[in-house]
Amino acid sequence: MSAKIRRAGKAMESEIKRIVNADHRDPFSILGIHETDAGVAIRCFNPEAAEVAVIDIYDRKARYQMKKTDPAGFFEAVIPGRKIFAYDLHMVTYRGEHTINRDPYSFLPSLGEIDLHLFNEGNHYEIHKKLGAHIVEIDGVSGVRLAVWAPNAKRVSVVGDFCRWDGRRYAMRMLGSSGVWEIFIPGLGQGALYKYEIKAQNGDLFDKADPYAYASELRPKTASAVWDMDSYEWDDDEWLSRRCETDLLNKPMSVYEAHLGSWARNADNEWLTYRELAPLLAQYAKQQNYTHIELMPIGEFPYDPSWGYQVTGYFCPTSRFGNPDDFRYFVDFLHNHDIGVIIDWVPAHFPKDDFGLRRFDGSALYEHEDWRKGEHKDWGTLIFNCGRREVGNFLYSSVLFWLEFYHIDGIRVDAVASMLYLDYSREEGEWEPNIFGGRENLEAIDFLRKMNILVHEKFPGVMTIAEESTSWGGVSRPAHLGGLGFTFKWNMGWMSDILKYFSADPIYRKYYHKNLTFSLLYAFHENFVLPLSHDEVVHGKGSLIGKMPGDRWSKFANLRLLFGYMYAHPGKKLIFQGGDIGQWSEWDHDTSVDWGLLKYRPHARLQKYMTHLGKLYRDSKCMWEDDFSFHGFEWVDLNDAESSTISFIRKSKNPDDYMLFVFNFTPVVRYDYKIGVPENCFYQEVLNSDSEDYFGSNVGNKGGVWAKPAVCNQWPNTISITLPPLAMTIFSPKR
Repeated sequence: MSAKIRRAGKAMESEIKRIVNADHRDPFSILGIHETDAGVAIRCFNPEAAEVAVIDIYDRKARYQMKKTDPAGFFEAVIPGRKIFAYDLHMVTYRGEHTINRDPYSFLPSLGEIDLHLFNEGNHYEIHKKLGAHIVEIDGVSGVRLAVWAPNAKRVSVVGDFCRWDGRRYAMRMLGSSGVWEIFIPGLGQGALYKYEIKAQNGDLFDKADPYAYASELRPKTASAVWDMDSYEWDDDEWLSRRCETDLLNKPMSVYEAHLGSWARNADNEWLTYRELAPLLAQYAKQQNYTHIELMPIGEFPYDPSWGYQVTGYFCPTSRFGNPDDFRYFVDFLHNHDIGVIIDWVPAHFPKDDFGLRRFDGSALYEHEDWRKGEHKDWGTLIFNCGRREVGNFLYSSVLFWLEFYHIDGIRVDAVASMLYLDYSREEGEWEPNIFGGRENLEAIDFLRKMNILVHEKFPGVMTIAEESTSWGGVSRPAHLGGLGFTFKWNMGWMSDILKYFSADPIYRKYYHKNLTFSLLYAFHENFVLPLSHDEVVHGKGSLIGKMPGDRWSKFANLRLLFGYMYAHPGKKLIFQGGDIGQWSEWDHDTSVDWGLLKYRPHARLQKYMTHLGKLYRDSKCMWEDDFSFHGFEWVDLNDAESSTISFIRKSKNPDDYMLFVFNFTPVVRYDYKIGVPENCFYQEVLNSDSEDYFGSNVGNKGGVWAKPAVCNQWPNTISITLPPLAMTIFSPKR
């Protein structure tokens, strides 16, 4: 035997050893079919196989028995005189089981150079269609193509229930220098459970869920699941067509925020499914005249008390309530009942769970290596490295994925403030300034701008909403004008001021009068949503009605007044579940809204009030058509702090279409209270929150009042009205 042959034999022995030990970076160079001087060599590795034979798929009689060249399960057949051909492997296990499948290592890569280049460049906005697990057909063979980005891994394998979670079976190949590993597994299909087994450069071995998975196991299990995203037939074309032509800023928008795990439960306190929840939520939203449902984060998450804000599945709806098609049914059903769907999306941070993104390939891949940039101490989470192109691409494709595959109508971006500032919740020495010496997170700012540009360009009519709690300028201004590009911004200042005001005893409210009026100094600086969200009814803060002072009657009157002021104030509206029926208990993610309260008169009457208030809002252009300019709002009297009253006018784009809103924030009935008005006509009382229909004391103005030509509050005409206690009254001119 020549020295050359001996060297080749030893080299092959070394290669086989690396395959057997699952330590080969390019298993396709050894396994599969290869041309040699002696013909073709076909090699496979399966520790469970006792026998393996090669079968030519075009000539089933052409069968070649493979020789076991390593007792660990390495087989080889050298077939003289043949060229590369398509074949099956017939395997017989030690348990006597027979399988016939195409060899995964006989297929060429199915990801192209352009896809990989765009991904590495950060500009592949549909990368979720390439990475992850996809049911495909290659050369007439059905199976699943899997691909994952792990550039610093020493080896990556697909493991799952189909291979007894053995990382030696389906070792992947890296595609050039892209950092992407890929394999096609014939015969695999819908519902298959899998993970990636990753060997780090230091030899550490760990299993990771697929960052691009479309479905997952129910917690506490953490495997990803194969899902065909082309399996659902939508029925909301009419809704989507209307949405494209909708000017969101000049339309009514009253949002009902819901947590699906606690909105309603069955008799055994178990979750309802997406399909069970859809008709119930649609019916409730229609009854209460909400325009949209906003769901707290729906992406998969492992820990119930995080409410979904510690996401591990950026492309899969949580399996707690069903599979991806079930969630698509949920959205489809709401659309067919004219209800939009907004979801919370969390690009600011992710949890440290070992199966998730943390040190995904043994290095700080998705997060920053420097803890001063990469960790949120308060939340025990890690911060996305938005400056890394592939990470930005991951997040861009995530948000676009929800809009394309789930027809979501709006994305509310959580914790934007934490993204904008490098020193967010950090002490001196715990953060590093940007290249200009400032505290702004330039990479995150660029990311948010680009994200908003992409959403608005690709999905006209879809809204993006920022939860941003600081005075950062231009959050809801176009990116090309220097803004962040969001459609709307939550008005956290209004929320804080108004709840502080309503928590005060009415006798002291005159000292807090600016809490009522201050928001109108900046109300038109941004496109604001007025939120009374879940954040205000957790962690010992109590319920909304629990914040209201006084006896039971006063609490309900105050709550009606709060909601009335919210609906009258410029800006879109958001109310969290339970608040609109006066739930007494603080929100608990483990229990349902206390719907049983509706058998009691005060709660049922509050709900009725919210129904009527919501209808009046939706039917009255002056309450929403000009929400974001001074032209749609005008003070009548903002200075009567001593009486704790205010009054203003809301106008539509037609200046003759307006309504007058008068508020009395004390329990004192004020008779013959004079208000200036624009016209000398009859002013009909169109809503009175003190009506007995709403559990009020029924003090009012007997349907309306006539104006007189007398100057008041610098207006040319005057009405003299009775102000009910702790109430809002609304008047509409009748000419």
